[in-house]
Amino acid sequence: MSNPMLQLIVLAAIAVFLILRLRGVLGTRDGFERPQIDERASNRDLAPIVDDTRSHGTDDDLADHVDASSPAYAALAAMKQAEPSFSLGEFLGGAKYAYEMILVAFEKGDLEPVRPFLSPEVAAAFDSVIEARSAAGQTVEAQFLGTRETALQAAEYDPATRQAELTVRFVGEMISAVKDANGNVIEGDPKSPRKQRDSWSFERVMGSDDPNWRLVATGV
Repeated sequence: MSNPMLQLIVLAAIAVFLILRLRGVLGTRDGFERPQIDERASNRDLAPIVDDTRSHGTDDDLADHVDASSPAYAALAAMKQAEPSFSLGEFLGGAKYAYEMILVAFEKGDLEPVRPFLSPEVAAAFDSVIEARSAAGQTVEAQFLGTRETALQAAEYDPATRQAELTVRFVGEMISAVKDANGNVIEGDPKSPRKQRDSWSFERVMGSDDPNWRLVATGV
């Protein structure tokens, strides 16, 4: 079984388990606290999707998501040279599951099920928010309604180290509200859904035995 397919199966299995247990939200929203750790990804340009007219020799798996003449396409092609089984389409499917399961784990205040998918820096930032929320006696009631958009935003690859970094833009929808220690709503609306936009960066060494991509940066 290819590494990308294994990644997708692992992420999907955990996501199904978490989504049944949890409901959550993290990212762009009115009034919610959020760790800002997107020092690398916030200024990257969105790579446009190309039409069905493609030049000879392009990889459809890549060209479906990124302009074949862009630096991102070149980086992705180099990733496939290092790991021929890599599929961008499968990666984006797995990233969507990862996004949903990490969101709900964060709002539940229990990162242990998803910690293997977080870099130490991201895990520490999330932990600090969870601890501050708990210390203030605040609780979050949230229902994640689904991811409406998942799109590749940037791709970088270092052939010397085989380190790959893919940044994905997500648009989700949820209902959420923050309550104080007395149960009063202090942020959000427990009845009205809202959109949430995030830009997350994932890293992995291509060709390695570890199939997991790790979240290394979050932003909007």
